[in-house]
Amino acid sequence: MRHQLIIWLTLVATVVTLSSCLISYRFNGASIDYSKTQSISIADFPNNAAMVNPNLSNNLSEGIRDIYSRQTRLQILRRGGDMELEGEIVDYALTPMAISADNLSAETKLTITIKVRFTNNKAPEESFEKTYSAYQTFDSSRLLTDVQDELCTTMITELAENIYNDTVAKW
Repeated sequence: MRHQLIIWLTLVATVVTLSSCLISYRFNGASIDYSKTQSISIADFPNNAAMVNPNLSNNLSEGIRDIYSRQTRLQILRRGGDMELEGEIVDYALTPMAISADNLSAETKLTITIKVRFTNNKAPEESFEKTYSAYQTFDSSRLLTDVQDELCTTMITELAENIYNDTVAKW
């Protein structure tokens, strides 16, 4: 009986010790010490590009907030978080790519470029400012208005994942 009690107490002590580790390593790659960092503020990303897609600013801002809310336990704030993410859209551009036999563009590339400022108030050495770009190509026989929603959704996902990886996943 006493032997079983010792085994049981050892097991309980082991479980308590292991469960008290507060750094969370998840399959999504985030490594956040939730005992120190509970929130991230993500400001709206204004569109300062010469060519403006009216939905891009809101869709980008929400896409970035979405990845943090889905893949972390951080509280998402508009300002004043333990970590802060802000920036702006600096370019939204079309570039002719492949030229066809009749000297017309066969493909067009749509590029989104954003400038991001990340501030980690709990670990200032991890703060940075960086420019991110994503692009998609489409057949030039199609109008931008017909494809831009689909292309922007893909590029926003890519941009949000890159920002996430650089800020909390540390890939």
